[in-house]
Amino acid sequence: MQANQQNEYSLPDDWSRLWVSTVRDYAVIGLSANGTIETWNVGAETSYGFKGEEVIGQSLEQLHTLEERETNVLAAELDTARRTGHAEAEGWRIRKDGSRFWASVVTTLLKDREGHALGFGKVVRDMTEQRRAYDALVESEQRFRTLVDGVTDFAIFLLSPGGFVRNWNAGARRISGYSAEEIIGSHFSRFYTPEDAASRLPQRGLALAAQEGRFEAQGWRVRKNGERFWAHVVIDAIRDRHGALAGFAKVTRDITEQKDASSIREETRKALFQLQKLEALRELTGGVTHNLNNLLKVLRDDLDMLGERHYGDAWTRARIAGGTDAVEQGSELSSQHLAFGRQHPLHPAVIDLSAALHGVADHIRRALDATIHVETVVAAGLWSTLVDLHQLEKVILNLAINARDAMPQGGKLTIGLSNALLDNNSDETESDVATGQYVLLTVTDTGTGMPANAVDRAFEPFFTNNAAVHRTGLGLSEAYGFVKQSHGQIRIRSEMGQGTTVKVYLPRSTRKVRGHSPG
Repeated sequence: MQANQQNEYSLPDDWSRLWVSTVRDYAVIGLSANGTIETWNVGAETSYGFKGEEVIGQSLEQLHTLEERETNVLAAELDTARRTGHAEAEGWRIRKDGSRFWASVVTTLLKDREGHALGFGKVVRDMTEQRRAYDALVESEQRFRTLVDGVTDFAIFLLSPGGFVRNWNAGARRISGYSAEEIIGSHFSRFYTPEDAASRLPQRGLALAAQEGRFEAQGWRVRKNGERFWAHVVIDAIRDRHGALAGFAKVTRDITEQKDASSIREETRKALFQLQKLEALRELTGGVTHNLNNLLKVLRDDLDMLGERHYGDAWTRARIAGGTDAVEQGSELSSQHLAFGRQHPLHPAVIDLSAALHGVADHIRRALDATIHVETVVAAGLWSTLVDLHQLEKVILNLAINARDAMPQGGKLTIGLSNALLDNNSDETESDVATGQYVLLTVTDTGTGMPANAVDRAFEPFFTNNAAVHRTGLGLSEAYGFVKQSHGQIRIRSEMGQGTTVKVYLPRSTRKVRGHSPG
């Protein structure tokens, strides 16, 4: 029975010695209790470059780097193995030729059958290639972090799968105004407007990115100071090697300036289109109106001759009178068309607009309801202008009546006069209006306002924004034609529920008003 037990022990010992002596991928080293090398296998020769006879009997510490010898790393490893039976470590080791390799080290306390410590078994593996790969990865990550953190035009940061901020670059700090300490750990929905956050737009963006791999959009975002900016946002899903969602990478760019420029271009395009449309209508209206005037003149002459021949017939006189009234109404419409087409005969004179406003004030008050308060504001030092006074008074009265129709429940009408300068940077300037000095007439009401599509068409003949009011729809088109024919400019600003403002720019005249110096 005892022989069998010896055979059971001897076989494993033989195999262990065979493995230790022949394995090349691991340095298997036997150490005495004080760290002296007792055994040295072929793997140790391969890793360290020393043969056994060169190192056996010497301290293993000589194969450590100077830094580790100074900090007693070997002694610390052996002490840990004595107390716990096991110690693991990594670090640089020295080869015979002086080169270094990165070693993964396992130290095991060896005991005899009675449990007395005999020494240590040390298994060392050369992990230099893995270490270099790890160092390269770390360096690459550091370079990437440096690159990302140095970007200031883009906010670049990572989100957890739930949308919480994990890191924060310089661009994010610049664009949002938040420091990393203020934002890391917060949910990224705090950058959205309250209305977008309430509608769960941030969560929908993450859900789409998780589903499709990428989400891209533009919209308003909010800085720390409450200011809004227009952002272009890209969210990419990040997955681990098993395909599980690890989080999201989010890139945000502030494109407010580009949006503003695009909006200006679009507004300019719309204004140019509207101007071209009005010019085409003006030319058409002018030609048609001249032909209409010729026809009306023939009708009027014929009606006059019929009246002279049949003056004794009451029935005929009544019919002729009705026809004459119709011709007069047609002539009035024709006159308004000619004004829009800038072909109405004008009789301009140098005038003080404050005097013109005073002259038409009584007509305005009689035309308005008692529920409408009228206020006039005239700036000091008002310049003179060259304009047809009679036609200008008609324009002011028409604008006042339009304002009255927009305030059925009453309100306030403000008529103002001031000096104005139009230059290339003025929003009011168009290509067919010269830059320079103008007298500005402003008519503002507190009425119902006009939708954007009505503002665009306000100067078109026969267009009206108030179907309940039975008017021709020629008042604003007549005003437009008169102002353009007077080398000025007319503008409408209106919003639903916010009232309407009409601005009329008339060129300044440096000539004297009769008997007066210009303002």
